[in-house]
Amino acid sequence: RVLLRDDEDTFKILIATDIHLGYLEKDPVRGNDTFVTFDEILDHAQKNEVDFVLLGGDLFHENKPSRKTVHSCVESLRKYCMGDRPVQFEILSDQAVNFHYSKFPWVNYQDRNLNISIPVFSIHGNHDDPTGADALCALDILSCAGLLNHFGRSTSVEKIDISPILLRKGRTKIALYGLGAIPDERLYRMFVNKQVTMLRPKEDEDSWFNLFVIHQNRSKHGATNYIPEQFLDDFINLVVWGHEHECKITPSQNERQCFYVTQPGSSVVTSLSPGEAVKKHIGLLHVKGKKMKMQKIALETVRTFRMEDVVLADHPDLFNPDNPKVTLAIQAFCMEKVELMLDDAERERLGNSRQPEKPLIRLRVDYTGGFEPFSVHRFSQKYMDRVANPKDIICFFRHREQKEKNDSDLNFGKLVSRPASEGMTLRVEDLVKQYFQTAEKKVQLSLLTERGMGEAVQEFVDKEEKDAIEELVKFQLEKTQRFLKERRTDAEEEKIDEEVVRKFRESRKKNTEEEDEEVREAMTRARAHRSEDAVLVAASSDEELMDTGMRGTGDSDDSLPATLNRGRGRARGRARGARGQNSTARGSSRRGRGSTSQESATSSRTYKPVAVPAKNMSIMDGRPSI
Repeated sequence: RVLLRDDEDTFKILIATDIHLGYLEKDPVRGNDTFVTFDEILDHAQKNEVDFVLLGGDLFHENKPSRKTVHSCVESLRKYCMGDRPVQFEILSDQAVNFHYSKFPWVNYQDRNLNISIPVFSIHGNHDDPTGADALCALDILSCAGLLNHFGRSTSVEKIDISPILLRKGRTKIALYGLGAIPDERLYRMFVNKQVTMLRPKEDEDSWFNLFVIHQNRSKHGATNYIPEQFLDDFINLVVWGHEHECKITPSQNERQCFYVTQPGSSVVTSLSPGEAVKKHIGLLHVKGKKMKMQKIALETVRTFRMEDVVLADHPDLFNPDNPKVTLAIQAFCMEKVELMLDDAERERLGNSRQPEKPLIRLRVDYTGGFEPFSVHRFSQKYMDRVANPKDIICFFRHREQKEKNDSDLNFGKLVSRPASEGMTLRVEDLVKQYFQTAEKKVQLSLLTERGMGEAVQEFVDKEEKDAIEELVKFQLEKTQRFLKERRTDAEEEKIDEEVVRKFRESRKKNTEEEDEEVREAMTRARAHRSEDAVLVAASSDEELMDTGMRGTGDSDDSLPATLNRGRGRARGRARGARGQNSTARGSSRRGRGSTSQESATSSRTYKPVAVPAKNMSIMDGRPSI
C-alpha cells in the first residue's frame, strides 16, 4: 500500500457493501435514509471519476423491494452512471461465461444501445438473493435494464467454479472474482470437501491483481456458520468482505494467507448494536500493477448513532435496590445520560449540514442485582421530537446466573429473551433443529431431517414461499414410498417404521449433498406451484372480467366503462380469497349491484376456483401390494 499517482495504468474503484435500500422506508423519520446515502455514494463515484463501482451484496434490504425502492435506485443509477465520459478499461474474459445466466451476457457499457459512463458491478447478498420459480432477484431487473452488472452467481450445490472477470487498463490487469451469498453451512462444507475452485488466467497468471468479493459471515456464529479466511486461496491480493456491518475498511493482512481483507460495512444503521455505531465509510481503491492504496471516504448523510451501556450495580452510592424511590432515581440518571448523548450528536451535526437532524440514541441498562425497570414507553414520550428512534432508546437487560447445562431441556424463553440487535442472532433453522433434537421421542421427525425442515421453514419465513413446507413433506413422502416399494416391504406398521427410521433416514443423514438437492428440488416445486396458482387465479379473474363486461351494460354505451371497472375490482377481490370462498358468498356479493339472486348464482358457476391439493397424506397410501 504505497502512494500511487493516477494515470492511464491506475484503476480507481469505488467500493461499498450492504446499502440496504428500502430499510424502514415507511418510517416517517428514517424512511429516506438509505436512498439519500446511496445517492451520496454514487455522487462520490462521479466526482472522483472512478473506473467502476464495486458493490459487495445487499443492495436491497428486502428480497422483493417495493416500487418506491426500485424507482429510487433506478433514478440514482441513471443520474450518476449514465453519460458521455468514456470507460477507460477493457474486458478480456469471455463475458458469456461471466454473465451466463443473463439474457444479455455482456457488460452494460459495451451495449450499443446504452450510454454508460460508470459501470457498476455487484454480487447479490442474503437479503436480495435469487428466489421464485425463475430464480430471479432484484439485481437481475437492474441488469436486464442495463444499469448494473450482476456477477458471482452460482446455482450448483455440488461444485462451484468461480471464473473471474478479466479487466485491463493500460499495463494494469485485474482478475475480479465474485461469489454471491450462499448459506454459510453449505458453503463451509463445500470448501471442506474441495468443491469450490477459483479459476486463474492461463497466461501470465502472476501478473494479475486478484480481487475477490464475498458476502458471508466473517465472524464465527457457530461451528460451521461462517467462512474462515484460511479457506480462501492464497493467490488473492485483496478480499472485499460484505455482510458484516461494522466498518473495518482499512485493509488488514491475513498473516497465514498473506492477502488483505477490507470490510466496508453497511452504509445505514439497521440494528442498534455496537458494530453499527462505528463511523460509516466507503472506499476508493487505487490499483496499479500489483500495488494498491485504499482511501477512506466518510459518509456525510448517515444518521448519527450514539450508544452507551450502564450497569446499575456499578453505582452502589447512587442506587440502592431496597430504596422505594430507586426507580425514579434510575430514570433521572438515564435521562441525564441521554441528554449527554444528544448534546454530543448535535455537536457532530453542526459541522455537517448534510447529516439528518434527529440522531439515533441507544442506552443499554443492565439492571442485574434486584433493580426493577421503569416504563420505557413513558420515558420515550419525552424524546418524540428529538430522537429518530424514541420507542427503543432504552434497552433493559440483565445477566443470567450460570447454571449447569441440561441438554434434555430446551427453554425457548431463554433463547429469545434478549433482542437480536443486542448481539444475539437467532436463525429460524437453528430453532427448528434445537427443538427436534431435544423433543420427546413421540414428536421426533421420522421422514424428514431437522436440517431439511429448518431450511424449508427458513424459506417460508424469509422468502414468503408459502408452499415450501408442504412441498418438502410431499416430496419426501413420495421418495419414501418409492424406497419401500423397491424393497418390497410388508405392509405392517412396525416393519415400515423399521425400514424408514433405521435404514432410510440414517442413510439420508449421512448423505448431506443428497439432502441439499432434495430441499432445492422441493423449493423449486413450491415456486412452480405458486406460479401455477397465480396463472389459474389470473385466468379465472380474466374470465370473470369478460363475463361481467358482457352482462349488465344497460341501455347505452356510456355504462360500459363503469361496468368494466366494477368487474375488474370484483375479480381482484375474489382472486385473493379464491381458495376459501363458496358460491353463496360470491352470489350474495353481487346482489347490491342490481342483479337478482338467480343471476348471481348462475354467473358464479362460471368461476373456476384454484384446485387445492389434498394435504392429509399417509405413508400407508404408498405401501406395496402383497
